[in-house]
Amino acid sequence: MRDFVELLKPRVMSLVVLSGVAGLLAAPGALHPVLACVAVLCILAGAGASGAINMWYDRDIDAVMRRTQQRPVVTGRVQPAEALAFGVTLALFSVMLMGLAVNWAAAGLLAVAILFYVFVYTVWLKRRTPHNIVIGGAAGAFPPMIGWMAVTGTVDPGAIALFALIFLWTPPHFWALSLYTDIDYSNAGVPMLPVVAGRQATKKQMFVYTLLLLPLAPAPYLMGFAGPGYGLVALAMGGLFVVSAARVLKDESRTQKAAKQMFGFSILYLYLLLAVLIVDATAGQLV
Repeated sequence: MRDFVELLKPRVMSLVVLSGVAGLLAAPGALHPVLACVAVLCILAGAGASGAINMWYDRDIDAVMRRTQQRPVVTGRVQPAEALAFGVTLALFSVMLMGLAVNWAAAGLLAVAILFYVFVYTVWLKRRTPHNIVIGGAAGAFPPMIGWMAVTGTVDPGAIALFALIFLWTPPHFWALSLYTDIDYSNAGVPMLPVVAGRQATKKQMFVYTLLLLPLAPAPYLMGFAGPGYGLVALAMGGLFVVSAARVLKDESRTQKAAKQMFGFSILYLYLLLAVLIVDATAGQLV
């Protein structure tokens, strides 16, 4: 059971669920609590399905990279066919349940998110272009839109703002990781930006993305579906994110210590913004 849970990439799933809940609560209107829980379960299952299929497809390069060598399919604890069947079953279950219980617009977007992650990112982009994370980051940005659409049945400007926030956050977050694991990616033949363009070019790109995030992160407050508390947190965390990227840009050490610290901070950054947005939206609904 533990191996099948690991196939779902639970650490990634936690962030996916948090962003989905944020979109669901921030959306105008309300969803019955039971249906809201069903919608979150579907987002959770869809994300897990994508992770399981990803581990099935990437088992050859996972075996080369130190960070992924102990994954269940690589070690043989789960057979490839079992991982694929598990992922496909979860994907179908999540989309059908979302459509039957919530609405088919949200189910359609959930299906698009799963297919995008599997075919566009995993199969097409990841092994072919250094822009894999930039374009593929859209897959991880869909959950708040799905949560929003579960309530409204439409894609509104607020949902697009949340999508854009995660979309722009993904490259600096993942490139920070790839800066100190670039040897693994090189050995596996994955053209991550540090492998293709070098570390310094990657650091410059990371800095640019944090600058773009700085005015974008407060958008929920500026658009009226989050309070001033969220706006202040978004500005403060955005400023710290820029400072973190500037430290990475100046770091020339072999250990890439600043990149490791930025990777950890990037997770805190998004978790905190989504948590404050959830608290803010919940407080607004109670009032």
